[in-house]
Amino acid sequence: MTIKYLINGSNLPAHELIGLDAKVVKSADVNKVGLSGRIVDETRNMFEIEKRGKTMRIPKREVVIEFRLSGKSLGKIECSRIICRPEDRIKNYFKKGRGA
Repeated sequence: MTIKYLINGSNLPAHELIGLDAKVVKSADVNKVGLSGRIVDETRNMFEIEKRGKTMRIPKREVVIEFRLSGKSLGKIECSRIICRPEDRIKNYFKKGRGA
């Protein structure tokens, strides 16, 4: 039996976010709202988003980001809830029994 496992809004934190298109939809800093591009790096506290050759560093603690893949919205994440190393976020998601 084959189980099809697709990325969607409910399991988005369990996936690698680098390579996804992202748009800041809410921020404590009004200058960051509307920034968009592709996630090129993720650290414990930051996302790096690239657009047209420029890289912007976005602190996780102050933003809500909408993620897109192939033009389709995957959902929004309040990034203050995922302040941790990317590898730990993915590991903890499955450890808590939320994964496949």
